[in-house]
Amino acid sequence: MNNALKLFERGEETLAEDGKIGVAMLSFAHVHARDYASQIESNPHLKLVAVWDEDPARGRMEAERRGVPFYAELDQVLNLAEVEAVVVNAPTFMHRDILVAAAQAKKHIFTEKALTITVQEATEVMRAVEDAGIRFMISLPSRTRPEILFAKKLIDENYLGDITLMRARVAHMAALDRWFSGGSAWFGEESKAGGGAFFDLGCHRVDIMRWFLGEPASVVAQMTNFSGAYEVDDNMVATVTFRSGAIGILDVSWVHRYGPNPLEIYGTQGYLGIDQGPAGPRIQLISQRVTSGEIQGCVTPSPSSLPKALPSPMEQWVNAIREGTTPTINIYDAWALTQMLENCYKAAREHREVVF
Repeated sequence: MNNALKLFERGEETLAEDGKIGVAMLSFAHVHARDYASQIESNPHLKLVAVWDEDPARGRMEAERRGVPFYAELDQVLNLAEVEAVVVNAPTFMHRDILVAAAQAKKHIFTEKALTITVQEATEVMRAVEDAGIRFMISLPSRTRPEILFAKKLIDENYLGDITLMRARVAHMAALDRWFSGGSAWFGEESKAGGGAFFDLGCHRVDIMRWFLGEPASVVAQMTNFSGAYEVDDNMVATVTFRSGAIGILDVSWVHRYGPNPLEIYGTQGYLGIDQGPAGPRIQLISQRVTSGEIQGCVTPSPSSLPKALPSPMEQWVNAIREGTTPTINIYDAWALTQMLENCYKAAREHREVVF
């Protein structure tokens, strides 16, 4: 039986009298933390009941803004009966201790990515989550997008044949415009964030590539600090060989002023290209399995023909807590992302091929 459903099936849920799930915000260090707090406050099934923060001044300010108590000690929050779930936005180097403690306290967990900095830490978190039988979710929203679901469907249904190569870029101007300072300065500190552009922004493409291409075999990588804005990578490329024989090229940057962020997939029977346009994703499919008379199958699907977007990661998490449903993103996905990140950085730092 899936450990994540055991508590639900034993009827051990302890929802508040008003039927809402009591949630504690654990840190506002991440740039998306306030958005998650707003999602909690606007969700009819959730109720924000407490705040903890490793920065007490910031935590008290956010708690006062939302009309809930602030707790200076993590154990105080995790011992509260009204706290049934936590949303973790602490700096990544703190994730292992916070996530393990929350799991051991039987609190459902929603966390920002990446799960942890190292695979060893990720393994400890995964075991704690599985042993506790709690509902877990990591924020990987790309997996819910229509164009990404469309690409996964084409791969799974063999419209592209055997995949030979995938190239994925994700980039913006964070280093050029010095986005991180004050409470978000930790994004530019390797010991706290795990890395720079590739570790933070690259998570989205790294996760999707592994989801599409399966288990990795080895990786080589190059990284630079082009801008000097922070003491971390701001421009990095990794080339991953997968067990299937496919090659994946990951291209991540914080020194990208203009230009596309394409995703390209090449196979023995077709090609799929995805990019973002002013009106949404632009998609091109060329496949030997798609024909129209004598015209070889080159099509640009309309938005209405794409799969519907899945519920957001937070919505999936809430549904899993309330109804026992199985989310499309799980703790192994979170562990696998950390494994990919760790080995890509090891390859870049040690200037060698790293075998998984």
